[in-house]
Amino acid sequence: MERKEHEASNLSKPTKPGQPMVTQEMLDLYNDYAHGGMNRRAFLDRLRTFAVGGVTVAALASALMPRYVEAEQISGEDPRIRGTDIVYPSPAGAGEMGGYQVRPAAAAGKLPGIVVIHENRGLNPYIRDVARRAALAGYQVLAPDALYPLGGYPGDDDTGRELQRQRDRAEMLEDFIAAVNTLRNSADCTGDVGCVGFCFGGYVSNQLAARMPELRAAVPFYGSGATPEQVPAIEAALLLQFAENDPRVNATWPPYEEALTKNGKSFEAYTYPGTNHGFHNDTTPRFDEPAAELAWQRTLDFFARHLPQA
Repeated sequence: MERKEHEASNLSKPTKPGQPMVTQEMLDLYNDYAHGGMNRRAFLDRLRTFAVGGVTVAALASALMPRYVEAEQISGEDPRIRGTDIVYPSPAGAGEMGGYQVRPAAAAGKLPGIVVIHENRGLNPYIRDVARRAALAGYQVLAPDALYPLGGYPGDDDTGRELQRQRDRAEMLEDFIAAVNTLRNSADCTGDVGCVGFCFGGYVSNQLAARMPELRAAVPFYGSGATPEQVPAIEAALLLQFAENDPRVNATWPPYEEALTKNGKSFEAYTYPGTNHGFHNDTTPRFDEPAAELAWQRTLDFFARHLPQA
């Protein structure tokens, strides 16, 4: 078990031609908005503070909002993968759940599995893209949609956040537990399953590790930690990824780290200097390409160690 800090510094934020410059204050405002700290009207009103020098609120909002089509790395029509939407049972949760299942098209036989867990807005295009990236690395992947009982991801993140707030958090956790079990018992899976999650999905990844001794590995990206009381039950190896500018999540880390160390758990932790919550999400200005690429490579290397290929 070890705690590590990312070696590099001064990670650069990408810019898009023709868009206004995005400041840290704007990113902090967007982060508050994205996590339910204000509604869209309040968010736009506060953006007016930054609308100077001919820059409009609409232009600023456009620069901060997700750009899913432009950022897509692997198309759903890519011939290298085979993906489909499925329905699976979740008897202790919603009863019936939906998700996106994908695997390498050329793979024969069983593969180890990865559950990819979305943020606080349902199974949006970014998480589907991440699922395809994981599949291309050689895994049977299931990305559940916590909004399935409410009609599924609605096509925009604002509505997605509103819908996800309507669901009971404990019930949603049962839906993700059911996803792990569905994947473990799949005829296409070896039974060795890990999970990776982002924001809300990072929280869920920590909870799955605490709730499921069957889980082999968990990679929470900027997710709130399990409680010290939960830690003794953790059997999965953990790779924890943090953004430096993320006080809400980072406040949960010291007691979690202390409990993991005290109980002799297997974990690695990395903090990426200069990054914001959501730095892996390549659809918004919070994206930090060097940190995201390094964190994802570490994720794949970690899964390769703990989810052996058949």
